Amino acid sequence: MSYSNSTLKRTVDLTLSLIISVIVFPFILISIIAIRVESPGPAFFLQDRSGRGNKIFRIFKLRTMVKNASKIGPVLTQQSDPRITKVGRFLRRTSIDELPQIFNVLKGEMSLVGPRPEVPVIVETYSEEFMKVLNYKPGITGISQISGRGALEVEEKIPMDIKYQEKATFWSDLVIMFKTPWVVISNKGNVM
Repeated sequence: MSYSNSTLKRTVDLTLSLIISVIVFPFILISIIAIRVESPGPAFFLQDRSGRGNKIFRIFKLRTMVKNASKIGPVLTQQSDPRITKVGRFLRRTSIDELPQIFNVLKGEMSLVGPRPEVPVIVETYSEEFMKVLNYKPGITGISQISGRGALEVEEKIPMDIKYQEKATFWSDLVIMFKTPWVVISNKGNVM
């Protein structure tokens, strides 16, 4: 069994997620208040994503767009998307909108490090080779996240994620976790 699908990885995910959830809770709470003050609607955004084995799960994020944004625009966010709220721009810029995914990790649907989970309509277009990415639990961060984020095309991200996951180790995951904050701070590759 590879590290990417091991009991050790799950143990690390659970341990670090419990610690991280305590640290990020105040940021999530403040964000919820800011979202609700700026615009009506729920503070959380739930969306179906394809996980390991192509099992569908609901990803947790803080809402960064106007209420019912999916009914007034495309499924995927576009560059300079007018549906993004002012608070939403800040949350995306800082990646605070991603913090609730820690609950997906605690539930076992995601890992701290892994391929980004994609919406099912995009996964339906994957080639047989790209479907290999579904052999691994998706992650909050990963090799493609620290190597270009949203600026990378699917054709670049998926092979990179598959290659990384096939050789992943505890230490390589740790390196990605340490690099992630610097990528977030630089805002490189972030689609807003």
